[in-house]
Amino acid sequence: MSTAFEQLVDVMRRLRGEGGCPWDRQQTRESLTPFLLEETHEVLEAIEAGSPDALREELGDLLFQVVFHAQIAAEAGEFDIDAVVEGTVRKMTRRHPHVFGGGGAPGDAPTADQVLARWETMKRQEAGSRARTSTVDGVPRSLPALLRAHQVQAKAARVGFDWSERAPVQAKVEEEWRELLDAMAAGVRQRQEEELGDLLFAAVNLARHLRCDPEAALRRATQRFIRRFQRMERLAEAQGRPLASAGGVAAAGDASAGGWTLPELDRLWEQVKREHGGTTAEE
Repeated sequence: MSTAFEQLVDVMRRLRGEGGCPWDRQQTRESLTPFLLEETHEVLEAIEAGSPDALREELGDLLFQVVFHAQIAAEAGEFDIDAVVEGTVRKMTRRHPHVFGGGGAPGDAPTADQVLARWETMKRQEAGSRARTSTVDGVPRSLPALLRAHQVQAKAARVGFDWSERAPVQAKVEEEWRELLDAMAAGVRQRQEEELGDLLFAAVNLARHLRCDPEAALRRATQRFIRRFQRMERLAEAQGRPLASAGGVAAAGDASAGGWTLPELDRLWEQVKREHGGTTAEE
C-alpha cells in the first residue's frame, strides 16, 4: 500500500482504538449507513459540478467510509482492509482477461458490449452459493428507483431483450401515457399507480436509448426548478409581494392581501425562463 493509504488506515485504527474518538468508537455498520449514502451522493454532486477539487475531497470522504467499515470488520475478526484491496485486485484482474490474460489474448480489444457480456457471465460463474438464477438479479433494491430501473433494463438488454431502434421505445412511452390517462379517467387508484409506474419505467428506457442517465437528468431538472423558483421569490420580493407571506395562491382574479394568482405566477415563471435563455444557460 502507498504511504498515504497506510496513514489513512492508521488514522482509522487510532480513532477506533483505546484513547480514540468516543463518537467513532461507538459507530456500527448500521449507524454508518446514512453517512455512506451521503458521501456517495456528495461525490455525485462534485462530478456534476465539474470541480476537481471538490471531487478529490469527496472521494476522500467516501474512501474514509470504506476504511471505517473495514476496520469494524477487522475488530470482529472477519476481514481487514488488506483483504478488501487484495480481493478487488484479484476480481478485476480475473474479469479483464483481455488485459491481463487468462482467457482471451491480452490486447485483443473486445468491444465495450462484449466486455459487459463477459463480465455478467463471470459474475454468475463466481457467485457459488450466492448463484443468481436470473439475468436481472443482483441490482440492489436500495438503489434510487430510476437508477435501479436503468440497471435492470441494461442487464436485460445484454441478452438481447431490447429494441434496436429508438422509434418503438418512443412509441412505448406514448402508449403508457395513454394508458395512464385511461386509468385517471377510470378513477381507480391502484391502476393509476401501476400505469404511472409503467410510464416512468418506459421513460427510463427512452433515457437509456438516448444514452442519458435518468437519475442525473432528474437531479439536474430538479436543480433547474430550484434555481428558477428562487429567482421567482426574489422577483416577488422586489415587487413587495413575497411568495412566502402570500398564504397560498389566490383565486383567479383575486390578488388581494398581496396574494398571487396562478396566472400571475405562471407569467413570473415564464419571465424567469426567458432571463436564463432556456435550460443550457442555467447549467
